Amino acid sequence: MSLLGNLFGTRPKIAPTHVESLDDFDTEVLQCALPVIVDVWSQTCAPCRQLEPVLVSVATKYAGRVRIAELSTEADPQLLAKLRVRATPTLLVFVGGEEIGRMAGFRPEGWFDEMIAAEFPDA
Repeated sequence: MSLLGNLFGTRPKIAPTHVESLDDFDTEVLQCALPVIVDVWSQTCAPCRQLEPVLVSVATKYAGRVRIAELSTEADPQLLAKLRVRATPTLLVFVGGEEIGRMAGFRPEGWFDEMIAAEFPDA
């Protein structure tokens, strides 16, 4: 990527990884070598729609260092029950297959930058 491309944001956008089943979750989240932030969202949730471009930006910015995944509330009911999510959006943070944190509600891009710098300084 060129310096101008980095400066002017012409880098290709990276969408969050879609997770829809227990198998997807195991492969894309629990077995991932990178830290993973999972966004549990709902189609009818306004804050979820507001969070979508933020997550694309974070996924693009931290590609290869932190994985961003998304899980719809219409996905596998067993997976949703296992995660015990009570509100949308909910952000779950996993490292080495273990959940290390969760928070509900919209977060701006700066929050992700600060959290990633604090929790994953080598990322």
